[in-house]
Amino acid sequence: MLALPGLAYFLVFKYVPMWGVLIAFQQYSPYLGFLNSPWVGLEHFRQFFAHDDFIVLLRNTMGISLLNLVFFFPLPIVLALLLNEVRHAFWRRIVQSIVYLPHFLSWVIIVGISFLLLSQTDGAVNRMLETAGWPKIAFLTDPDYFWPLLTLQTIWKECGWGTIIFLAAIAGINPQLYEAARMDGANRLRQALHVTLPGMRNVVTVLLILRIGQIMDVGFEQVFLMMNASVSHVADVFETYVYRVGVQQGQFSYSTAVGLFKSVVGLLLVFGANVLAKKFGEEGIY
Repeated sequence: MLALPGLAYFLVFKYVPMWGVLIAFQQYSPYLGFLNSPWVGLEHFRQFFAHDDFIVLLRNTMGISLLNLVFFFPLPIVLALLLNEVRHAFWRRIVQSIVYLPHFLSWVIIVGISFLLLSQTDGAVNRMLETAGWPKIAFLTDPDYFWPLLTLQTIWKECGWGTIIFLAAIAGINPQLYEAARMDGANRLRQALHVTLPGMRNVVTVLLILRIGQIMDVGFEQVFLMMNASVSHVADVFETYVYRVGVQQGQFSYSTAVGLFKSVVGLLLVFGANVLAKKFGEEGIY
């Protein structure tokens, strides 16, 4: 009974909509519907792979995702280790509340704060640079700053929230292991390296596999809100492309084919990462 709401959610919002994947192989018309629209096979996929935008979209998506994987993924682990070392429960709860808070802010608010801080004309950062006698920096319109800026936003928003599962993993470590390490003369750093981190290894492995499976999915809202004409060639990703082509231009079949390609690649990456984890002696996700 407790599982029924979760099962209903996945059934209604995840499995039933998969019926719509059929239109990726059709020249879909809303007037003809799923059953009567003409079939075109893999024509939309061939058209997408031959399009000049494919390489640009793949480069931008992979670049942003790899930056998040390299710089964002390890930080919740480090922050969880640091929070675990805070012995006073009151201060630990205060710090946890502070680092959790940005997760509950929408991307609209995060981007709004970024504009207030980094705007070239009235941004607080550029005002400080101007006061110090340094030239202003076009953070929001310079393509070289776009990917790092997205990564920093993600870190600030989600790093604290990401510590929850790692703190739960730390709480499940046998306290006798720490006692044995202390008896062997291990200091706090040694205990973290040789007891805490190995105790978290399975959780880290599972989350890393799932994160690798999301490499093709960088999120729509953040990129869409940060995008402008000056950085569009480094900002356009699969999600924004699907929105532009599918929603704005009404090419439903073509945009569904793009989304299906992205999902299939993510599934293959999960399988590949899981097999690789098994070869290294980890449990994996199945």
